[in-house]
Amino acid sequence: MDKIRMTTPLVEMDGDEMTRILWQMIKDELLLPFVDLKTEYYDLGLKKRDETDDQITVDAAEVTKKYGVAVKCATITPNAARVKEYGLKEMWKSPNGTIRAILDGTVFRAPIIVKGIEPYVKTWKKPITLARHAYGDVYKASEMQIPGAGKVELVYTAENGEQSFVTVHEFQGPGVVQGMHNLDSSIESFAKSCFQYALDTKQDLWFATKDTISKKYDHHFKDIFQEIYDAQYKAAFEAAGLTYFYTLIDDAVARVIKSEGGFIWACKNYDGDVMSDLVATAFGSLAMMTSVLVSPQGYYEYEAAHGTVQRHYYRHLEGKETSTNPIATIFAWSGALRKRGELDDLPELVRFADVLEQASLTTIESGKMTKDLALITELPDVTVLNSADFIREIRAEIEKSL
Repeated sequence: MDKIRMTTPLVEMDGDEMTRILWQMIKDELLLPFVDLKTEYYDLGLKKRDETDDQITVDAAEVTKKYGVAVKCATITPNAARVKEYGLKEMWKSPNGTIRAILDGTVFRAPIIVKGIEPYVKTWKKPITLARHAYGDVYKASEMQIPGAGKVELVYTAENGEQSFVTVHEFQGPGVVQGMHNLDSSIESFAKSCFQYALDTKQDLWFATKDTISKKYDHHFKDIFQEIYDAQYKAAFEAAGLTYFYTLIDDAVARVIKSEGGFIWACKNYDGDVMSDLVATAFGSLAMMTSVLVSPQGYYEYEAAHGTVQRHYYRHLEGKETSTNPIATIFAWSGALRKRGELDDLPELVRFADVLEQASLTTIESGKMTKDLALITELPDVTVLNSADFIREIRAEIEKSL
């Protein structure tokens, strides 16, 4: 059969460890036999980032602005042990954080629903998409240990030299203090990405903070969301039959647990970090979680929500068989190909993305799966496959469909 054509490249960001091995398997078995794949390739493996002083990460993000759609493999964010292991020049920042900052994007994570892997929360029938604001707050905080009695103040010095003061705490003994910030421009981009993604995916949008306690910081988020909704998105939401509402984060948690799913839950940075892992695990597996970075400028970057699967990689290096789940990485590719097809008006490419996803789910639902899913499935008589054999089974399903 003729390969499905592409007209505009994807930005392809390769990664680290076991996910890098899976990345190549997926390309060789599931993509290249069927698609005339066009990509701008960037190696974001840790060694290459170190060689280029991390400039390659910046370059990959900048070229995403040119082409609009990127697909990324999982990458290592080095700690002290990784610096020693890889002989790094320094402890490089998270590539995801660098890319998020350059693209000014919001991360949307959603579970992949498959028969036989049932949510631990029995009321959940549809995916819950977590939208995480990926700038500021505790992740950009300044911190100080307080050695003894004294006063800590927040001081704002305007460009003209005028100053404003707020007392944080008058310490009677040792303690610790933290200062956080955020930017109106970043909060506005967060809000716009959430509203637009809700319209694109036809889902209601919930937003939650703790504005009753944080009467300026969190309340500012709430106000910006409401102002942007009223001015730019309310009419479109009402025309689409969609709902936007704000609630307190503790109320949101209670509502989410009792809901059937099928909505977007927007959270500030820390809340989104924690709740996305909670939702993924409660749906069954972090290895079955999609992740897409969406910017209000119309840039999209797709990736798996999990890490590089270090333990399996060490087994692989020893020549041992691994049963590593590739589904989230496959769905990163399918998401990017679908978006590329939509933007370039290539219905065959969009259809292939659908076929790729359905073939992956059909393989699992037929009882053929990786070890992690076999441990939690409710299906009887399952067959546990290694990574390569599982991917080959998916390829057989694609060939049936095409």
